[in-house]
Amino acid sequence: MVITSWEWVLILIFIGLLILWGPQKLPQLARAIGEAKREFEKASKGIIEEPQTKAEEVDEKIIELAKSLGIETEGKTKEQILQEIMEKTKSKKK
Repeated sequence: MVITSWEWVLILIFIGLLILWGPQKLPQLARAIGEAKREFEKASKGIIEEPQTKAEEVDEKIIELAKSLGIETEGKTKEQILQEIMEKTKSKKK
């Protein structure tokens, strides 16, 4: 088995870390890196899920508004419901 150049770099980095911090600190360092990665992934996952949650809240509010105006929402798209809400509110203003 031949060790390639990038493997030598990793070995040298590992030996350098052992010399620099000692064998007692390496597990703590690895744990800290793992926790940081876990927190980063959790935060990035929250950013991805947040817009979906807000969109669902908006959809629920549109349906609530339509029902309060007496508009039937079954089997209609969001755009159709919004159009009916606009028509209903325009007719109430006149």
